[in-house]
Amino acid sequence: MRVYLPCTLPALARVAADGELGPPPLTGYAVTPALVEWYVSGDTEELEYVALTDAARASLRMLAADRADGVDVPARRVVIAAEVPEGSVTAGVDLEERSRVRVPASVPLGKVAAVHVDDPQAAPDIEAALSAVFAADNGDEDAQFDVDGAEAHELLWYATQEIPDLLT
Repeated sequence: MRVYLPCTLPALARVAADGELGPPPLTGYAVTPALVEWYVSGDTEELEYVALTDAARASLRMLAADRADGVDVPARRVVIAAEVPEGSVTAGVDLEERSRVRVPASVPLGKVAAVHVDDPQAAPDIEAALSAVFAADNGDEDAQFDVDGAEAHELLWYATQEIPDLLT
């Protein structure tokens, strides 16, 4: 099962150094029965894109939380796409958490299929969204506009061999 795991560039550096994504349990996003029910007419590719987008939004929240804690993190969302045994993943049934899954074990770097990262040129929109994401979560429409501006940027695809280049 393809699972999209939200991340940040400093956390990606730890994954590269440790050889795995952890510690468990991990929260990820995937094509779940609730997502299929919510998105009735989508094909697998469209559903995976929704899960990737949900993971990118979670990455934005991780960046905002790091910034609130005084951690200097680059304004780039990161999502790790990994293959995880389907039987080990648990998914919620609530439509509000339509693509959220729980992964009970660390994910070895060898199971990572790709990494998706914002283009550095998206940084101004990501910066605006970082200060607005939690207000947007609470229904602030102006803040949601800033978050939507960040989400308008497509994440770039990188092979696992390119991870060291992302970290320099």
